[in-house]
Amino acid sequence: MLLIKNGRVIDPASKTDANLDVLLDGEKIKEVAPAGKIAAPHGMEVFDASGLIVAPGFIDLHVHLREPGQESSETIETGTRAAARGGFTAVCCMPNTKPVNDNASVTRFILDRAKAGGSVRVWPIGAASVGSKGEAIAEIAAMKEAGIVAVSDDGKPIATAKLARQVMDYCRSLDLPVIEHSEDVSLAAGAVMREGVTSTRLGLRGMPAAAESVCVARDVQLAELTGARLHVAHLSAKASLEQVRWAKSRGLRVCCEVTPHHFTLIDEDVQYDSKFKMNPPLAAREDREALLAGLADGTVDAIATDHAPHEPALKDVEFDRAPFGILGFETALALALEQLVQSGRLSLMRMVELFTAGPARVLGIERKIAAGQPGDLTIFSANHSWTYHVKESPSKSRNSPFDGRAFKGGPTATVVAGRVVHRSH
Repeated sequence: MLLIKNGRVIDPASKTDANLDVLLDGEKIKEVAPAGKIAAPHGMEVFDASGLIVAPGFIDLHVHLREPGQESSETIETGTRAAARGGFTAVCCMPNTKPVNDNASVTRFILDRAKAGGSVRVWPIGAASVGSKGEAIAEIAAMKEAGIVAVSDDGKPIATAKLARQVMDYCRSLDLPVIEHSEDVSLAAGAVMREGVTSTRLGLRGMPAAAESVCVARDVQLAELTGARLHVAHLSAKASLEQVRWAKSRGLRVCCEVTPHHFTLIDEDVQYDSKFKMNPPLAAREDREALLAGLADGTVDAIATDHAPHEPALKDVEFDRAPFGILGFETALALALEQLVQSGRLSLMRMVELFTAGPARVLGIERKIAAGQPGDLTIFSANHSWTYHVKESPSKSRNSPFDGRAFKGGPTATVVAGRVVHRSH
């Protein structure tokens, strides 16, 4: 048993903001009571959360754990250790592994590896098409039976409108969300950053914001046609957000996520350094302002990291030749506190919702701090000062543009299934 006492419990699902004790027994929450009301029997593990915030376990909807096939960049063990250090209790891993997670045997392999060596819960996302090649629909029903929580061809969009419609029709019958990497590949071809003054100055090929929003428009219309659950991954453009806002106003089952790097950095921050190369690329200032407004007004449903590790040998090359992607787990909460809460744009309750109840709703599940619920909790500080040093990360990769950045507030402890899996000192 584990007693977390004297913490400020912030739980958006039940609209709770109060000083409470939380008792965990085995893998579940047994009791929640006012601070000081639960007596700790001799020998019980007690965590004093005085001055700290206790939230439902954070869920990351969008991560790359690289296993199977790219273990030199990350493994399920190293990736989930980094996730625990970032305060995440569950991560949804994208299917662009080698081989692609497009069948039940790969899904089961990922879940077996997670059970054997994972620090947090791993919820696999299956490929929408065979091999994510965009030609034929994957074995989605068999993968759902094996344990996937959504489908995506992440890394690229579902190739054609016809196939996207088939996938949406099929997933509606299975009640699975379709997660879309929105990108018109013909508009984005060969581009390495966002098109604009900075790309011209740096002499780097840019992709227009429309490369994303054109694809979002396609998929929103297909979601209306099929009645499917559509989730737009790593949304970065103002026009894309307007499409999602329109869809929601029509009552469509459309939702979206935004990454910390897209609400923190803009294209003007890009240097000749592959740590600033990600897809979608860092956007214009007006796009970031739109994302911040969407996070505040409820249009954005979740914050997701798009944790994308690459071994140093792959990233330490010319900007044009480097793969897209940056690390995300360990800086996500601190960036959200800095950019959203400390800036006065969002309440602490709303920020916590974007990491907890928001992503849970996208997956069609409930997560709250109440008796009988899973014993997954994220405990964090809103004010302790620390500096992020990427060399200290459990991840195998080092590709973060936030290395050396000073923060105020961040994860303190991560509890998964009633067990403390990470605690900062």
